[in-house]
Amino acid sequence: MPDLVLHHGKDPISEYNNPDLVPGMYPTLFPFGIGGFEDKSRPTTLSFEKQANYYLNLADKSFRYHYFFIFVILNMIQRRRAHLHTSFTVKCARFQSIAPSLTSLSPETLFDVAEIIENEKTTKSLTSDQRKALDLLRYVNTIVTKIPGSYAAKISARAEIRSYFSYFGLPHLFFTFNPAAVHSPIFQVMYGDKTVDLESRYPKVPAAAERVRRLAHDPVAAADFYDFAVKSLFEHLLGWDYSKRKSKEHGGILGRIRAFYAATE
Repeated sequence: MPDLVLHHGKDPISEYNNPDLVPGMYPTLFPFGIGGFEDKSRPTTLSFEKQANYYLNLADKSFRYHYFFIFVILNMIQRRRAHLHTSFTVKCARFQSIAPSLTSLSPETLFDVAEIIENEKTTKSLTSDQRKALDLLRYVNTIVTKIPGSYAAKISARAEIRSYFSYFGLPHLFFTFNPAAVHSPIFQVMYGDKTVDLESRYPKVPAAAERVRRLAHDPVAAADFYDFAVKSLFEHLLGWDYSKRKSKEHGGILGRIRAFYAATE
């Protein structure tokens, strides 16, 4: 095994179209320095998110067990969504006047105004372009609907729920579903414990401390368990057919479902 050389410098490394970035960050996960993201030499194009999901679902669980890999990759995905799915909205009545003013501003002017606002500096000495940019903030809204958990995503979810009300009417039932992976024998099997017998009426599971450790050790298995539990609830108890995207002929314990909306905290 060759010596590991760590380069350093003052200029940040781009995370876009840089297949050497992640292997260089995690040499223990990529010991041969290959298998990076967005590799142009790959015959078939593979998106960043699909490749990340692939690594987390490998039989070799080194990626999902790593202390930092999941968090860094998730942070990179969120930044990409912020960069690629950010848009501006204005009222229709002001669009004709706002659009030319917005496109006439230089990036340097916007950066200077952002720095003034961030550092809470005085606005008395602003140039005409800087004052124009500051005035535009009153009429321009930033929308980032593709980032899970963001405020804009919550607003979008509320709008979708209201549209459901308009089309289907008010919901007949509201409930909170909270499957506890730490107490579930199914999660223990997903974690890899082959001693748990799911055919038993009362399966024997490890002690509470070990179950908590497993949950923290393998968040991917916890996410898989949550997805499995939610889909099983709707399919087997409520009678929803995911393949046909409609209720089954015989329905479920509450009859046939016309529509439902689910949100994850």
